[in-house]
Amino acid sequence: MQISRLAEMVASSNNIVYFGGAGTSTESSIPDFRSETGLYKTKNGYSYPPEIMLSSTFFYEHTEDFYEFYKSKMIYKDAKPNLAHTALAELERRGKVKAVITQNIDGLHQQAGSKNVLEIHGSVYRNFCINCRASYDLGYIINSQGVVPKCDKCNGIVKPDVVLYEEQLDMNIFNKAIWHISKADMLIVGGTSLVVYPASSLIKYYSGDKLVLINKSETQYDYMANLVIKDSIGKALDSIL
Repeated sequence: MQISRLAEMVASSNNIVYFGGAGTSTESSIPDFRSETGLYKTKNGYSYPPEIMLSSTFFYEHTEDFYEFYKSKMIYKDAKPNLAHTALAELERRGKVKAVITQNIDGLHQQAGSKNVLEIHGSVYRNFCINCRASYDLGYIINSQGVVPKCDKCNGIVKPDVVLYEEQLDMNIFNKAIWHISKADMLIVGGTSLVVYPASSLIKYYSGDKLVLINKSETQYDYMANLVIKDSIGKALDSIL
């Protein structure tokens, strides 16, 4: 019943925006943050909670500890796109999905073939020297001789191009996300608890009547949705193709 309604909504839409969080990638064996098996709930062997270790202050004051955690818990270079990623890429190819807005930093939407992807929290695939701004790929981070990767041009510390706690979002990307959502005739929100501000505020810019929430747990915005599906995102999206 829910899947058939989802299929009907997609069929009657031509400007769909997908807004996804960590739950979009859990079926690619990348852990989320807030579920019972997520990064914030499971023991990780460190003296600090993940939200502290992923802060800007921690990066600059405990750079080696940051990178030990980051390399072991935040990089999944062997992860492959799952059914959710491939379904969204196919819907974009068919002219249905106009933008994918993601809070994830894993690059799986692009690997699946999506073209218009707005990464509001950055990407592990982009890195830069904090001194001279030279750019580096993920391989440079993984293969760095020391725990902390250093710039081969000026020996400055190389930082991932990801938005850490205490840092501002790239407002150019965020404003593009607002624009796409405000113009959408259908908004599908998947795999996000919608509690991290300001990303969670994006849903408020949608004014249409086809708001779909796909998440295994309840969110504070369920009451606003026209359809709530508490099931696998990949299963739901793939089944409508």
